Amino acid sequence: MTALPLMPKATAVWLIEKTALTFTQIAEFCGMHPLEVQAIADGEVAQGIVGYDPIANHQLTQAEIDRCEKDPESRLKILPPANPINRRSKGARYTPVAKRNDRPDAIAFILRNFPQLSEQQTSKLLGTTKDTIEKVRSKQHWNSPNIKPRDPVTLGLCSQTDLNAMVAAANERLAREGQAVPPPLELDDDSEHSL
Repeated sequence: MTALPLMPKATAVWLIEKTALTFTQIAEFCGMHPLEVQAIADGEVAQGIVGYDPIANHQLTQAEIDRCEKDPESRLKILPPANPINRRSKGARYTPVAKRNDRPDAIAFILRNFPQLSEQQTSKLLGTTKDTIEKVRSKQHWNSPNIKPRDPVTLGLCSQTDLNAMVAAANERLAREGQAVPPPLELDDDSEHSL
C-alpha cells in the first residue's frame, strides 16, 4: 500500500485547479476514484474545500508534476517524509513493583502452554531474566511452592498482541527448522489453576 497525501480531497482540488494532470493520475495519487475527481472538477463534490498545495507541503515536487503532465500514463510519486517517525527501540520492559511477584506465575504459564518460545523470547515478552526462567523451570525459584501458572495477559505483564506475535515467530522458526509445530491451545476454565 502506497502512502496517501495529507488531506487527499483538498490536495485533489489543488491539483485540478493548478495542473494539467489527468483525473486518473490525480485519483491514484489521492487514493480516490476517477469519477470522484471528475465530480470535484465539475463542482458537484467538495464545494468550499480550499486546495492544499502538495508542493509547499513537501509531498510533491514541481518536476514530478511536470513529468506526469507530459506523460498521461505515468503516476505521481509522493516524496518520503522529511522527518520520519522514529520508533522507540524496545529496551528492557518496565514492570510495576506491584506486578513483579506475578512474573514467576506468568513464566510458569508460558513454559507450560507455549514450550516453543525460547528463553530469549520469554524474557523479552515478560521483562524477566533467563536465570529467573531457568529457576522457575527447574523449580529452584525461592517461591516455587506458591507458583501457579497464570496468563500474563490477564496479569497485565504483556498484551495479547505481543504474545500472539511471539508465538507466531516461534512457530515459524520451528517450521523452518522442520520441527513439529504444537497445536494451538484451547484453554478451559480449570487449566489456568492446575499445574
